[in-house]
Amino acid sequence: MSTPNHNSNGVDDSQEIDHSHKHDRSQGIDFSHVDMSTLEPEAQMRLLIEHSSMTGASDLFIFADEPEYQVAMRLWGRMRYITKLPSAEGRQLLNYVKALAGIDITERRRPQDGRWIYRDDEKVIDLRLNLIPTREGEDLTIRLLDRENNLLSIEEIGLGRHDRNALMEMLQSSSGLVLVTGPTGTGKTTTLYACLQHLNDGNRKINTLEDPIEFSLPGIRQSQVNLKVGLDFSDLLRGVIRQQPDIIMVGEIRDKETAITAVRAANSGHLVFATLHAPVATGAVQSMLSFDIHPYFLASCLRGVIAQRLVRVLDPETRMRYELGANNTTFADIEPLLEDGQGGHFYGPDPTAENEGYNGRTAIFEMVTINKGLRDAIINRQPTHELEKIAEEMGMVTFRKAAMLKVARGETSMEEVFKSVPVEYLDLETTS
Repeated sequence: MSTPNHNSNGVDDSQEIDHSHKHDRSQGIDFSHVDMSTLEPEAQMRLLIEHSSMTGASDLFIFADEPEYQVAMRLWGRMRYITKLPSAEGRQLLNYVKALAGIDITERRRPQDGRWIYRDDEKVIDLRLNLIPTREGEDLTIRLLDRENNLLSIEEIGLGRHDRNALMEMLQSSSGLVLVTGPTGTGKTTTLYACLQHLNDGNRKINTLEDPIEFSLPGIRQSQVNLKVGLDFSDLLRGVIRQQPDIIMVGEIRDKETAITAVRAANSGHLVFATLHAPVATGAVQSMLSFDIHPYFLASCLRGVIAQRLVRVLDPETRMRYELGANNTTFADIEPLLEDGQGGHFYGPDPTAENEGYNGRTAIFEMVTINKGLRDAIINRQPTHELEKIAEEMGMVTFRKAAMLKVARGETSMEEVFKSVPVEYLDLETTS
């Protein structure tokens, strides 16, 4: 392996990368030059929200860490400290935010949730607040939902050509079940919203069941779970079906009742999209069967499964190139998927660059459409590894191949792949 250099290949690498996921964000506000303790809570909060929005942060954290309060944000999946406040000013800021969000200021012993809409001349940001008591004091987490920067189209979510074709095949179905799987915070809702926007042509009635509703989708009827009044996903789904929708989105299949109702709806003429937790695409079948779904009914309605993870995107201006030896087999099994000039090198981040050498995030997908071979295997209760074998034979791009493609194209680094995709799904022996 040679000494790394910055884009010294003499080739226009921008042609290799899908820049739809690139976030041209500023570095935000330099808080080292701001004395937060001299500002009123309104001004403090305005600066923190503006900084979070400018940088593309997804969450803002304010928490007691005696003898002061710490303020941090989550940027592209990583925690970043912003500034600190003296204890008195920190408590004052918390009370100010609680009041704006309609949260009981005097209650400090129980978890509380609230919501606040931040508006200025240029943007509207939906803030979802959660407070929990800790030994040091209350911890505040604010989820920032910026409609302008978070609603993506199918072309913008990071799909390769093969996966885009597979997804479009699923979306052409008039009925059936499409599952999106992955851990919390891996972009499942973003993918679902992209699908719904694509299907929202004005000729079909679309209803969603969400917890919570993250963004307003014009032309789509959105309903929110309300556990305080006993309205869960299964109850809401049964009610929505009576509304005669063509397309239904279920925010999450959490229990047997919701799973059974979703399958029944998919088998009775509705196109149903839903999320659930499963490590790989074919693992979603076992997750559904664990809810006592009869395999025949699942096989008859399942149209496809999308599994996904998120990785940070290398900054193309600062990424560092590494050459591979002539006999290196790192990219051997994805060679047919590579374009000219790819496969002989890869890139890593410049650790001295801003944001550790990254700029934005993109998704790694594992996508499978259900054919007759897979339907028969589901009906016969074949284990996940057998389903995966059949799916690969029919052309499924596995997590490993999808991840290595993004590495070979210079979109992300090996370090990001190892952090985001469990090692057992990377099949590392093929890269030795």
